[in-house]
Amino acid sequence: MSRETGNTHVINTSQNEPMASVLEKYLSRRTVLRGGLSAAFAMMASTSLTGCFDGGGSSGGGGSSTPATDTPAQPLSLGFESIAGSKTDGCVVAQGYTAQVLAPWGTPLNTLANPWQSDGSNSSEDQANSVGMHHDGMHFFPINGSSEDGLLAINFEYIDQSALHPDGPTRDAEGRRPAEEVRKEINAHGAGVIRITKVNGRWQVVDNDPLNRRFTTASLMDLSGPLRGTAHVRTKFSKNGTQTRGTNNNCGNGYTPWGTYLTCEENWPNVFLNTSTPLPEDQRRIGIATSRTSYGWESAAGDSTEVNDEFTRFNLASTAASAEEDYRNEASTYGYIVEINPFDASSRAVKRTALGRFRHEGCWPILPVEGQPVTFYMGDDAQNEYLYKFVSAALWTAADATPSDPLATGAKYMDEGTLYVARFDADGTGRWLPLTVDSSTTDGRTLGSIYGDLATIILNTRGAADALGATPMDRPEWTAVNPLNGDVYLTLTNNSSRTEANAANPRTRNLNGHIIRWHDAEDRVSFTWDIFVFGSDAAADPTTTNFSGLTDLNQFASPDGLSFDSRGILWIETDNGGNAVASATNDQVLAVIPTTLLDASGNQATIRAENQTALRRFFVGPNGCEVTGLAFTPDHKTMFVNIQHPGNWPYSTDATEVTPAGTSVRPRASTVAIQRVDGGDIGVA
Repeated sequence: MSRETGNTHVINTSQNEPMASVLEKYLSRRTVLRGGLSAAFAMMASTSLTGCFDGGGSSGGGGSSTPATDTPAQPLSLGFESIAGSKTDGCVVAQGYTAQVLAPWGTPLNTLANPWQSDGSNSSEDQANSVGMHHDGMHFFPINGSSEDGLLAINFEYIDQSALHPDGPTRDAEGRRPAEEVRKEINAHGAGVIRITKVNGRWQVVDNDPLNRRFTTASLMDLSGPLRGTAHVRTKFSKNGTQTRGTNNNCGNGYTPWGTYLTCEENWPNVFLNTSTPLPEDQRRIGIATSRTSYGWESAAGDSTEVNDEFTRFNLASTAASAEEDYRNEASTYGYIVEINPFDASSRAVKRTALGRFRHEGCWPILPVEGQPVTFYMGDDAQNEYLYKFVSAALWTAADATPSDPLATGAKYMDEGTLYVARFDADGTGRWLPLTVDSSTTDGRTLGSIYGDLATIILNTRGAADALGATPMDRPEWTAVNPLNGDVYLTLTNNSSRTEANAANPRTRNLNGHIIRWHDAEDRVSFTWDIFVFGSDAAADPTTTNFSGLTDLNQFASPDGLSFDSRGILWIETDNGGNAVASATNDQVLAVIPTTLLDASGNQATIRAENQTALRRFFVGPNGCEVTGLAFTPDHKTMFVNIQHPGNWPYSTDATEVTPAGTSVRPRASTVAIQRVDGGDIGVA
């Protein structure tokens, strides 16, 4: 979630034990020395938190571990030196690398779009056929196995109205937005598929390629899974509840083992309004607005040019005798994982409702194993919300890796299965709690007795997780699975709502965040966990804040984007603000190889003062930005990252060229293609 679009309102009013309290109990159990919090953290920093993380492991999420002695004699190592922080209107990358601006906002994808205009005067139709605004999660899909020709599937999370329009957003005397402005904003959201190819060593967008396409907040999409066809999703637009229009606030991403792209709807409640009282419980719990929304799309309703209630649908008020005649259920068609087949421009995107309805941030699979279910991990990016996973009912068949109909394969593995929410226990173990009709709640009831059927449970995913006693987390964002051993990592970005000190964060507010990891057991319902690294500024007290011993060369805060490449390098991106690290450097990308961090017993260690040099800063973005989105070519020779909401950048196609002092440019979010000058593999010697 971009710090530009999130809000600090805590919607979770459950009394479930928070992660902070769990960690405090955990450390109390693990600490045998007397000395209070400082002693607890000293012990945690000097050893791995659990004995379950060894140096190897299975490739699946629940496989048995491989002893550390089975690791290669010459393990992979990082081949660059950590770089200094930066506070400029330009990108900085490790020595020996180049960084190229690729596919900035407004780049035309076909002949229906005019070239981008620096005065913001492009039309809504231009925007519908061009690269969207504020790039976020993405994935590279090679064409015929090529590392120099492929499709970049990419999210466009939100908009900057002041940059999108020539003079910013406008309203009339009654507060109504112009229809043309609203259409342009709708068309700047969503996702896209962009054909890119490398020519003479530089990447470029293939203009007017048949596979280029945009998905906006107006694009027709199918609903699938438990909610399809139910009364919850029937609207005037789709009276049988099988379709909806658009996807919005697409932040983190994922991909599937059968070759499709997953885009995640995160802060989508921000575009809906419901002035009716009381709010339906699912809308209250998800955070639907009860007064004018920030974009004001609903205010354009009734415009003489409005087509098929394109603006009316953002107002959820009941205005007719039945849901089939108004848009009271429109928001119920949002909040899902959306599957896209990037290789078929005629196919519709599909919303996979079985994977839950919340503010999705990422959807990452374990490596599939023949005869075992397919599993996806997902965060709900808001303060005190939860971590989820989905386990398919169907067992993986290797032939499905290359299906003739990828979306039909998606239906096989993503429409039926079990959605779980995580509970972290104080002894370093945890449980996955199923969101099913017969699951027992903390007050002795079942979810079925509260909600009735599975569709209603999914509609109320957050409320159901509350009832099961899940552990509220500090803004769970991206998940990533280590391809070498199946360990799963999760960024916990921050939590400003904490008012009491605790062992995990002995400060009144967690401004720095941390990264947690776990490993599922064979039974798939239990797991073991530890804290991999704590964010902090270098100057902070190591006994109260800088538990991982970070220095000027790797200090970070607010970890957000997260991804392993196929070699086992973990890349960490930040969305920083409001803390000491933000004063020292812009947002960044860091790298570490977790499987090389071993203690004396051969178990995987956490990052601490003694080994912190293994975590290295690789890239820093320009002023005002968030660095987000990660993708790699199969040959590891290009790494793609996204620059979202820059302040005064880019100045040229060279991402590292600093905008000259006194020069102002209309900021354009962009993908940055990073390559080595010598043509070698990214990140290694």
